Amino acid sequence: MNDLSIRHMQPDEIALAVDWAAAEGWNPGLADAPCFAAEDPQGFFIGELDGEPAAVISCVNYGARFAFLGFYIVRPDLRGRGHGLKIWNAAIAHARPRVIGLDGVVAQQANYQKSGFALAYANVRYGGTVAAPSAPSDRTVALTDLPMALIEADDATVFPAPRPAFLRAWINTSGHVGRALMHDGRLAGWGVIRPCRTGRKIGPLVADDRAGAEAVVAALLASAGSGEVFLDVPAVNRDAVALAQGLGLSPVFETARMYTGAIPALRIDRLFGVTTFELG
Repeated sequence: MNDLSIRHMQPDEIALAVDWAAAEGWNPGLADAPCFAAEDPQGFFIGELDGEPAAVISCVNYGARFAFLGFYIVRPDLRGRGHGLKIWNAAIAHARPRVIGLDGVVAQQANYQKSGFALAYANVRYGGTVAAPSAPSDRTVALTDLPMALIEADDATVFPAPRPAFLRAWINTSGHVGRALMHDGRLAGWGVIRPCRTGRKIGPLVADDRAGAEAVVAALLASAGSGEVFLDVPAVNRDAVALAQGLGLSPVFETARMYTGAIPALRIDRLFGVTTFELG
């Protein structure tokens, strides 16, 4: 076995991981790479053989207590040689002693369990062609018009750790459109839609109830126009599943959301769309 040399990626190299994810059929967003680098630039790793990329992985630290693992890919012609385990160990070491989360392919769930990950629930990607609403809701406002502190506080109800740098990048990136629903002066729903290699994805999508989520989705679809849309839904949120089905979307992919330890109690009933499978 040739020695795998592992190092941190430079910010402009994260696009390689995104390209490899696209080749695996994961359909990342067109502007994901710079957003992903915002929260933890040291959380992206590349393994090289003779100076050539052989494996990639990320384990992004969100504060002192939580990290999220993604982009775990070994180049197809180099699989089965132990390179994946080596770069996996480097990523895990970067995150320790934090609780680590991931969205893993179901087929690898047993292997992740051997590494200390326990299943929390399934996330299901729904996709299909959706027509833009003819009369978009006038109840929403631009997400960029709201104070970031308000968005961060609401995000904390559905995500295990603060992620202010990521949220700012995600919301303000060119091509990303965010809408929010206010009710009696409080944030009752919000979401972001972004262009991907194929179609567009909505994520995150957070709301107090299905009606609020539908209002935000209608506004997002109105901004994007007709076309192929994807929404990653926690399968345990029945209203989120019903929303996806009501849009005419069908399951296309499933992941296992897993953690290495206990996380704060989250309002999964308010989570109608996961932000990304790569960063949580």
